[in-house]
Amino acid sequence: MCGIAGLFRPGGGGESRLTAVVRDMTEALAYRGPDAAGYWTYAPAGVAFGHRRLSVLDLSPAGSQPMHSDCGRFTVTFNGEIYNHLDIRSELEAIGAAPNWRGHSDTETLLCAIGQWGLEAALQRFSGMFALALWDERERTLTLARDRFGEKPLFYGWSGNDLVFASELKALAKHPAWSPSLDRAALTAFMRYAYVPAPSTIWTGIKKLPPASYVTFVNAVRGSQPAPKPYWSMRDTVAAAQTKRITDEQEAVAELQRLLAVAIKRQCLSDVPLGAFLSGGIDSSTVVALMQAQASQPVRTFTIGFREDVFDEAKEARQVAAHLGTSHTELYVDPETARNVIPKLPTMYDEPFGDSSQIPTHLVSALARQHVTVALSGDAGDEMFGGYNRHVWGDSLNARFGAMPAALRRMLGVLLRSVSPEPAGTIARLASPLLPARFNVRRAGDQMAKLARVVGSPSLDDMYRELCSIDNDPTQTVVDGEETESWSAAEMDKVKVALPPLDRMTLADSLSYLTDDILQKVDRAAMAVALETRVPFLDKDVAEFAARIPPGMKVRDGRGKWLVRQVLYRHVPASLVDRPKTGFGIPIDDWLRGPLKSWASDLLSPARLQAQNLFNVSRVTARMAEHMSGRHNHGYWLWNVLMAQAWRDQWCAN
Repeated sequence: MCGIAGLFRPGGGGESRLTAVVRDMTEALAYRGPDAAGYWTYAPAGVAFGHRRLSVLDLSPAGSQPMHSDCGRFTVTFNGEIYNHLDIRSELEAIGAAPNWRGHSDTETLLCAIGQWGLEAALQRFSGMFALALWDERERTLTLARDRFGEKPLFYGWSGNDLVFASELKALAKHPAWSPSLDRAALTAFMRYAYVPAPSTIWTGIKKLPPASYVTFVNAVRGSQPAPKPYWSMRDTVAAAQTKRITDEQEAVAELQRLLAVAIKRQCLSDVPLGAFLSGGIDSSTVVALMQAQASQPVRTFTIGFREDVFDEAKEARQVAAHLGTSHTELYVDPETARNVIPKLPTMYDEPFGDSSQIPTHLVSALARQHVTVALSGDAGDEMFGGYNRHVWGDSLNARFGAMPAALRRMLGVLLRSVSPEPAGTIARLASPLLPARFNVRRAGDQMAKLARVVGSPSLDDMYRELCSIDNDPTQTVVDGEETESWSAAEMDKVKVALPPLDRMTLADSLSYLTDDILQKVDRAAMAVALETRVPFLDKDVAEFAARIPPGMKVRDGRGKWLVRQVLYRHVPASLVDRPKTGFGIPIDDWLRGPLKSWASDLLSPARLQAQNLFNVSRVTARMAEHMSGRHNHGYWLWNVLMAQAWRDQWCAN
């Protein structure tokens, strides 16, 4: 795991100047790779690569980057891991295409595979997480590529006369010609979703490379933006799987366990200490159970706890760890600990990012890094196997409310919007015949607010969008705000077959929320302390298998991830893990009214909002007042505004 940066100046440039610029860019990422630094410049072509190394595989100089292929044609700077690289080495050796290996790094394997099969065919063979830049000396082209789900970040765009790229935006900002403008449409999208959807960034003209794609620059002209080309498609995988369903439940359980076990074995390949995050939930418990089953000693596991019971899962994690026999470490988080992280967030994420679980994710990463260099996580189980409440409730809500007269739906929406947090539990109990099973009365206020928004939705897609939205009318929040269709929405529109509602929702989550929120949150939070994270549920074989599982094996009896649960029950008693989904957040509503009140009030003062000119002052002030009075919970919405304001203070000069 590393940090990469570089540039391509058409027409060439002075070697010393190119090297100096790329060195400055790369050093901004030093914390991603504290073990070593490397640079390569080819002045006649105007190419310069930088690399910061976190040594995980082949700790010797033979694994250093940027790395040249044995044939001399290719040079790469690479961030990530190719988990099946030993299998690929064996394949290359079997056909007589292997060089005299200099070491045992996956980077060397990657270069040889590209030389043998070409870039696209090699990318299709790779099982892993990665972002890379490849210079092809014969073709005189620069290619950027990213893994299937976007586990590793890659940003690119033009800065003056240079095409620049890097693992994080802060590296691009070190280029001497960096002067982008704020993208108001991206800010509007951020207020809706709490993240900026790919391919946009908060800066006009700077892009995120979409997952499972590559883009090639040939004799690049300043400002040119060739279209990225996909080499794999989750959308097409889900569509094709509709006629290849697995119907035998016992077969499905056995196959999921086998595939996850293989993925975990591959992802445990490491020359440095390795452990796992353990929340006590279904996904992380499953990963740890299968990890421990093939380990020769107790697996190191790590969890974060809260004093607020509604958010705390540390007790359950401790019980699971004890049952499995792991070496377990936990840390309880209080508001003061959280406050110490908040000032770091604008530079940790480089653009507005509002998923409040960024705080505990960073804290558990810092805890793990004291003991290990690599940690496996249970992320993506929800997206692959239907674990979110919207997956469980979405179709039934659409059916129940869709059968009601429009006038009654409008009246119900008005009623629900008028309910303050205190009596929400009472209303929830009275309305229980209309509500889905396992409605979490403990968080009835937040759930009532969502129900109020979705009651009048005319279709499942509209309801899904509302369920995913923090701000359902962000153009009224952002000054000069505008909404444009996201990349994920465009990809959804290309689905050529009718999908069951659950498949449609999980696919939509996989195309945006997973990549642009979950995976980016974990990457920045962990790499800020030089911790590599790995995600077994995103193994290619596991993801393609998940697409073949019918909805009834994902959501059943009012609970999600039915199939994953059956695997877990083989290792952990159901009584230890069966409970309503909590989520990995912070008690943000209460903290904003309490220990974070002064910080929030200062950042959202009318004078400051007016001067910074990002948001509608009266709208923010009104919601702040409603929240502080306890009449409504606007914590997540206010957190978005706060994160954008804090980001602006850090990154905008005026």
